Amino acid sequence: MQRSLLAAVILAISFSCNTEKTTEIIETPMTYSFLVGTYTDDASQGLNQLDFTPSENKLEIRTIFPGIQGPSFVVANSAGDKVFTLEEIDNVPGGNIISLNRSTDKPTLTKISELPSFGDHPCYLALSPNEKFLTAANYSGGNFSVYKVDEKGDLSHLQSIQHEGSSVNKGRQSAPHVHSTVFSPDGKYLLVADLGTDEVYVYNFDANSPEPVTLNNAYKVTPGDGPRHLVFSADGKEIMLVQEMTAALEILRFDSGKISQKQRISLLSEGFEGAVGAAEVRLSPDGKHIYVSNRGDANTISVISKKVSGEYEFTQQISSGGIMPRNFNLTSDGKYLLAAHQASDDIVVFERDEETGMLTQTDWKVSVHSPVYLFRLGD
Repeated sequence: MQRSLLAAVILAISFSCNTEKTTEIIETPMTYSFLVGTYTDDASQGLNQLDFTPSENKLEIRTIFPGIQGPSFVVANSAGDKVFTLEEIDNVPGGNIISLNRSTDKPTLTKISELPSFGDHPCYLALSPNEKFLTAANYSGGNFSVYKVDEKGDLSHLQSIQHEGSSVNKGRQSAPHVHSTVFSPDGKYLLVADLGTDEVYVYNFDANSPEPVTLNNAYKVTPGDGPRHLVFSADGKEIMLVQEMTAALEILRFDSGKISQKQRISLLSEGFEGAVGAAEVRLSPDGKHIYVSNRGDANTISVISKKVSGEYEFTQQISSGGIMPRNFNLTSDGKYLLAAHQASDDIVVFERDEETGMLTQTDWKVSVHSPVYLFRLGD
């Protein structure tokens, strides 16, 4: 009996060790997934999902929610099972804001709810840090709206705020044009960039109020700048703001709801002449590098790095690899950057040096109709 028991123990240990070795050998290839917002020309087009598996040389994209008009912006919750998009149209009363269920087994979307945006041409969405609120910027409407998101993903409209005013460029700034709504990392503030009035509005955000948004103050940029998109540093103390019309990056301090200027960096190479249109700004995962795209005649991505002193310096400017880089995003590990080109109908992949932040274009490229936003899944 003792010998039999000993043999059984040895067999069990051997089986356990072999199982552990087998587990170490089997590795699941890393796949990066993004939701892709587009402009549409027909009912076969819509929201897409892109999957990128470098180790298998795969870059694939497919339409997962067709028949929607101009879903130019898309976000998802952290679990990835609720998706929010828009229809960038003008109607009465404005465009549409849509919530959807996302199947993680099969990349498909099904509609939960749809509400008006209460302003023409919605162009930007943001989820609050607790994922219980959604905000939508209406570009042509010059306003933004706030929605409550329940546990099932249903939307209910809470509030819409109308901006007033204009600025110096009469061709583009004769009226307010709200271009983005961004929550501070702590969820206490909502920052709203208005290209038309050359202001970044700071709103208090009270999650317990039936109308959660109240104006705190407005930060005026240089007339003619046209503030577009912005991103916070992880600690919420700095803001990186893209000035669309002058192709500049503004580094701003943020303290207790107040904005002050820290540094301004041009995105234009020396002697550049031509049309510009700075578009998107992203931070590297470690927060040490800023990336900004510029459209017009430039079609570039600029890399700006943080020095030990806390100041920022221009590190690199590289061709975006296509025409009209309206949007781009980095993979969660910071190894790659994907640039979406509205006019050349493609998405191009760059490798990224994690130390220097510098980019190198790869041969990976995929075609898709008018891609204008990339949302990273899996965060």
